[in-house]
Amino acid sequence: MMRSKQVRLLPWRRGVRLCALLAFSTGGAGGLSGCTYAEDCVDERMCLAPPKSRCEVIEPGAGPVMDECGVFVRASAPDDAARAGTRAEPFTSLQDAIVEARARGLRHVYACGETFQEEVTLTSGIHLWGARRCDDGDWSYAWAFDGPNEPTVIAPPEGIPLRVVGDDAATSVIFGVRAVAADASARDGKSSIAMIVSQGARAIVREGAIVAGNGEEGEPGEDMPSERATSGLLGNHGVDACTADFATGALPVVTACDGGIESVGGYGGDGGLESGSDGEPGQPEPAENPEGNGRAGLGADLTECSDGKAGADGASADRAGGAVGPGHIDVDGWIGVQGEHGKRGGAGQGGGGGGGSKSRGPMIACRAGGPQGGAAGGSGGSGGCGGRGGGGGGYGGASIGIIALQGSVLTLEATKVTAAHGGRGGVGGIGQPGGKGHEGGYGGRHPVDRLWHACHGGKGGNGGRGGDGGGGLGGPSIGVASLGATVTIASGATLDHDAGGDGGLAGNAAPDDDEGKGEVGAAVPYRQFDGPDPLPPR
Repeated sequence: MMRSKQVRLLPWRRGVRLCALLAFSTGGAGGLSGCTYAEDCVDERMCLAPPKSRCEVIEPGAGPVMDECGVFVRASAPDDAARAGTRAEPFTSLQDAIVEARARGLRHVYACGETFQEEVTLTSGIHLWGARRCDDGDWSYAWAFDGPNEPTVIAPPEGIPLRVVGDDAATSVIFGVRAVAADASARDGKSSIAMIVSQGARAIVREGAIVAGNGEEGEPGEDMPSERATSGLLGNHGVDACTADFATGALPVVTACDGGIESVGGYGGDGGLESGSDGEPGQPEPAENPEGNGRAGLGADLTECSDGKAGADGASADRAGGAVGPGHIDVDGWIGVQGEHGKRGGAGQGGGGGGGSKSRGPMIACRAGGPQGGAAGGSGGSGGCGGRGGGGGGYGGASIGIIALQGSVLTLEATKVTAAHGGRGGVGGIGQPGGKGHEGGYGGRHPVDRLWHACHGGKGGNGGRGGDGGGGLGGPSIGVASLGATVTIASGATLDHDAGGDGGLAGNAAPDDDEGKGEVGAAVPYRQFDGPDPLPPR
């Protein structure tokens, strides 16, 4: 349901076309139209002083306009018509007419009550008088005091319909114009912004309408592959007894994961004559390890050796947070906040190396004259890599009627500003399963059955699952958004808004699961964004 809020803080009255008012006109930016004067005097006794120019009055009248007052534009003019910019030979493009007026040093552009499917940039100090009746050739208005009934419509298929630029303290009057933004037509491909008043520009929007379309749903965060991350490697096997004078333990295996992280199976223990050495623990060791995960096996001495312990599984990453915050506005429109990316899961710890054994018993040893070393322990298997985290959901598109940037001055008089529905935030991406840890290597064997074999390496731990991405911010629905601008919402001006977009769900979340969900977009008639010296509306 549309919500409407009307702010009436600065009294304002439309002029009544009395020439008595002209004596006090300076021809300034607040109201210039270019109507003739012969028809404007209701009573000659009220004409206190002649105007300075035939093209400058307080309010636009119903009479014809002189060619020398400005540049004329009509969308429906024949394609083969001349383009002098006069009433008889108007331009067909509003933008071309504005550029021509600036080049000639003129201050007025007169537009028929038709639809112009183009983006328009108006320079401060040039006035756009829309809603002109052009069929009779005199470019007068078809109404008297009740306002334009056939406005000039600026409605491009994409982009921002109307911009006002300039910082020379001149003001533009935009009269009888309806600026309509298509859904999701701003530069980000998701938002709909109908008008931007650029930094330092000044504009009065009078007797018009500014209409933003709907915002588009944010793009989903990137899902990671459903296949497991890189798995660990099988540990190396230890050498048998009586094959070397000193049997070196099995070398470790290493799984290289992204981010420079390595999972390493522990060395196997060496084999000796009278005793075997201990293996090495698997890496990376957990910060807290009360279970002794990845511990090295002990070498044989008075007792047999022991196998290496299995490595700890890598920690699975938590679900990422949803997007929060107002976003920010700039010359391109509104930029929202993406959901947080899911973090990578932890790498599994390598298994511990198996303990080495000895070659001699109380009565038995290796064959005389041959190598005398005991059996060596197998190395631990390496752990699996952690899964990659899902991408954060994109922000939903905004619907904003007017954006007024730093140092700009905007006045709305008898004008309706309408924002539609903000887009839903994008859903977060799904994290990747971690890689599987691999078995450790076998310990070497003794050729004499009654003597001790070496011990096996431990199994590597599984990698942790990557975290799911957080949901994106819902797009706002805002009538007027200001960043350090002076905004006046005069009598007769209304700011309407719809609902803000819902925040996106986190990856892999149920519809009723709010953990990791993005924030709902704001739904307000006016919002002041953070910026230098922000000024509230009067």
